[in-house]
Amino acid sequence: MTASRAEVFNIVKTNILEVLPDLDPAEIREDRSMRDMGANSIDRADVIVQTMEQLGIKFRISELAEVKNIGGLVDFLVQRTRA
Repeated sequence: MTASRAEVFNIVKTNILEVLPDLDPAEIREDRSMRDMGANSIDRADVIVQTMEQLGIKFRISELAEVKNIGGLVDFLVQRTRA
């Protein structure tokens, strides 16, 4: 599946809100990390796995070690949908 950057961001945002339902949607910005928004390691893994399933892509979560924020995650995922 090839997805636009906006589509991938919306999928990530939806999944973050599903895992962290008390979070204000306005808090989800590309310059912030999930950790900044209060997500623990299990929350972050849940968001990643759900997003991978929705996009139909697979990769090792360890490949995200250099990703620092939501924008970086979106860029990584968009690149993977095009691979």
